[in-house]
Amino acid sequence: MSYLLNALSMLIELAFEAAVTLLLLRVAAEACRADFNNPLSQFVYRYTNPVLAPIRRVLPNWRRINLAGLLLAWLAMLLKRLLLCALIGVMPHPLGLVVLALAELLDFALLFYLVLIFGWSLLSMFAVDRRQPLLRLVGSIVAPLLRPLNGKLIAGNIDFGPMAVMIVLLLARLLIAAPLLDLGARLAMGA
Repeated sequence: MSYLLNALSMLIELAFEAAVTLLLLRVAAEACRADFNNPLSQFVYRYTNPVLAPIRRVLPNWRRINLAGLLLAWLAMLLKRLLLCALIGVMPHPLGLVVLALAELLDFALLFYLVLIFGWSLLSMFAVDRRQPLLRLVGSIVAPLLRPLNGKLIAGNIDFGPMAVMIVLLLARLLIAAPLLDLGARLAMGA
């Protein structure tokens, strides 16, 4: 029976993390003012707007940050954790569940940016069409993180700025997200 539970928990995680990825793409694209004429930007907008539009009436943007998207991403992580706990027959403490969902969202967002920067750096080493929609969207999303180090860490025509940002993101996962995940897990189990 544990094989079935493992498969079901994998499917639950996959479904909720796909939804959170879509919401984080929407939040990041709005925050960095990605080109709306990009077909991928339109795809993200089209599939997130039906759930975000009603919430945005109550919870408007703060500067360029889509608070409704962040709230929905956090709620998705909360519901995912609640379903996974129900699957194994455990009822977590509500405060621990809230902290755990917040920590998971933070860790997921850091991993999201880590993957985007790595993929963008890898694609930028090859001769690809700069008008390609994926490269344009990812480039506009990672640009605010890379801008402070732009042209400052170059050695032999190689820009080490993306690697430095990826190291900072990894350190943030280890030093900020991991302790929050541990705290949330301890609070959820009532310890």
